[in-house]
Amino acid sequence: MAQWIHMYQMLQCLPDDTVNSLYPPATFPIEVRHYGADWIESQRWEDFSMEKMEQESKAQTLLEQTVSMLQTIAQQKTDVVERMKLMQISRNMAMFQPQPLQFVVMVRDILRKERVLISANNAPQYQMYPSRDNMQDVEHLGAKVVEVQNIRKKMHQLQEELNWERQNFESLQGPFQQNGLDSARAEIQKLQNHIQQLEFNVNTMATKRFQLLKDCVDCLDLCQSRLITRLKDWRWEQHKAAIGHPFDDNLIPLQNWCEQLLGMNGNLRQELMLIGERISDLQERLGQLLQVLIQSSLVVDKQPPQVIKTQSKFSTTVRYLLGEKVAPGKPVVLKAQIINELQARNLGGVPGDNVGELINNSAILEHNTASKSTCATFRNMSIKKIKRADRKGSESVTEEKFALLFSTEITITGCDTPYRIQMISQPVVVIVHGSQDNNAVATIIWDCAFSERDRVPFVVPERVPWRMMCSTLNCKFTSEVQTQHNLDHYNQHFLAQKIFDKPDFAEDFSNMMVSWAQFNKEVLPGRPFTFWQWFEGVMELTKKHLKTYWSEGLIFGFIGKQHLHLILKDRPNGTFLLRFSDSEIGGITIAYVSATENGGQKIQNIQPFTKRDLEIRSLGDRIRDINHITYLYPEFPKHEVFKKFYTEPQVQSCTTGYIPVSLHTKVGTDATPMGPHMAPLAENAHFSV
Repeated sequence: MAQWIHMYQMLQCLPDDTVNSLYPPATFPIEVRHYGADWIESQRWEDFSMEKMEQESKAQTLLEQTVSMLQTIAQQKTDVVERMKLMQISRNMAMFQPQPLQFVVMVRDILRKERVLISANNAPQYQMYPSRDNMQDVEHLGAKVVEVQNIRKKMHQLQEELNWERQNFESLQGPFQQNGLDSARAEIQKLQNHIQQLEFNVNTMATKRFQLLKDCVDCLDLCQSRLITRLKDWRWEQHKAAIGHPFDDNLIPLQNWCEQLLGMNGNLRQELMLIGERISDLQERLGQLLQVLIQSSLVVDKQPPQVIKTQSKFSTTVRYLLGEKVAPGKPVVLKAQIINELQARNLGGVPGDNVGELINNSAILEHNTASKSTCATFRNMSIKKIKRADRKGSESVTEEKFALLFSTEITITGCDTPYRIQMISQPVVVIVHGSQDNNAVATIIWDCAFSERDRVPFVVPERVPWRMMCSTLNCKFTSEVQTQHNLDHYNQHFLAQKIFDKPDFAEDFSNMMVSWAQFNKEVLPGRPFTFWQWFEGVMELTKKHLKTYWSEGLIFGFIGKQHLHLILKDRPNGTFLLRFSDSEIGGITIAYVSATENGGQKIQNIQPFTKRDLEIRSLGDRIRDINHITYLYPEFPKHEVFKKFYTEPQVQSCTTGYIPVSLHTKVGTDATPMGPHMAPLAENAHFSV
């Protein structure tokens, strides 16, 4: 199952098309891989191939075992929806009965593809390094440039020899006219033939040289296009990192790539100048490529915070990938200004009105020899004031997006004219009060998760499929909490029920469309908060107080009341599970089975513990305090599971003259004073709901 564990973690960040391609819903849906992970990885799929027809009987047996395995797992499922779905999948596999080899080879190939993806994911700095193909293109271009230079040197030698022979020919013309000897005539003819051969060789090499130069410019254009694509990929991955996607911020490989192409552009421009005649089309192309390269090499290395409060300090770093090639002398000063969405769409047009005032908005581009980087760091920037656009309808200030625009004028060594370069940051939301932070973060999450590559700034869809939203919530949750434990199928299904307000809906939510309003504009039914406000509260509580509990799988997490009663109804008294409260922000509650007065059973929910409660007394100690709960679902003795979370009681000295006290969690009637001999009520007594 080790392979599936790695693969499952990667799935959260893979595009839906990739997942569907890897696990075709019609033939080998992802549920088969998930529920049968142990069994699937223990079989010998690599033994099979389509050419070995003698293996068909073994393949038939393996197909039947797969169907039987699915049916067994289905029967063990208490959830009727899951049970029926797995049974349907097992029946669908009957399509492979006529060709069992096709089935086992398909599974073999799926496992192979998984290993390739896992290997690529584990490779250090795999994302933004130039591929071997691209580096071979650069090496090929370098070899072509060297060939052009060698031809030019050879032509120079031939031209010198030709000039010499022409001079000799002219000097022999006088004596030949005077004596007219046959020997002299033969020598002159020989010299003339040699001159003609030299002229032919020079012309041939000139033609080859021109064709090679054209090929070099074409190759440079291709290499640079791939570099620009890589730079866009880097920025895109940086954008996605805000919601937890993996991101390699190492820019050294891309910087080397930029420097190589700049050097080759310079060599080619020099070769064109040495031709002696103007080849305007190639010179113009090289000039355009040079301009694009110089202007594309400015990147925002460390983005500013994407939620910025006015009058608060923040920092950001801009890096120039051609920094070592900047002409010495006058220092390069970068200026920053804040722009709105409309201005971001018209960067090449006429500058608009100033929409905000920045303090400490200039920085000098400085080279660091140790890190080989050239950066301008804005250490104490601040937004003094902001001018907002007219809002549409119910749009709030936390939905308005801005960006920082960095610009300067730069001169590269070997270039005659300076170039104006600029780059914008990722979108930011400007707030004036801390209470706006949560809603501003929601705007950024939606933007980072659902914006399209190469979009018009800062357009986002109004609705997205639930499967995309679900993947985003999982990525954000695991990265924020810093855990490898993902939201499972039950958690995801409950979150869908909550955001769509369909507590009784048991079907697949994947393709249902969820809107921005459902995410963070409309409050949840019967609650004073939105879905995102509630989810973010749970995430913050888990991050600060429950990380280890969650990572070890001790918290069931997001679960609805109906599902809760379904899985606990046949359990012994005292069985409990930990779930996040769905009635208040940032709370975790204990649901447990208790006895009724007539000998029956009922499910009780203890008042949720909030951040403040867990700061006073940890969750582990509270679980130890409550005698009503004995087994963590399904049947783990609580003292074995939670023992390491218990705090050892401190031995208090009596020398102070005070009687020592301690806090304990009491539940329900246990927390009600019954008489003078009753234990004192704890400050944070929790009552059953």
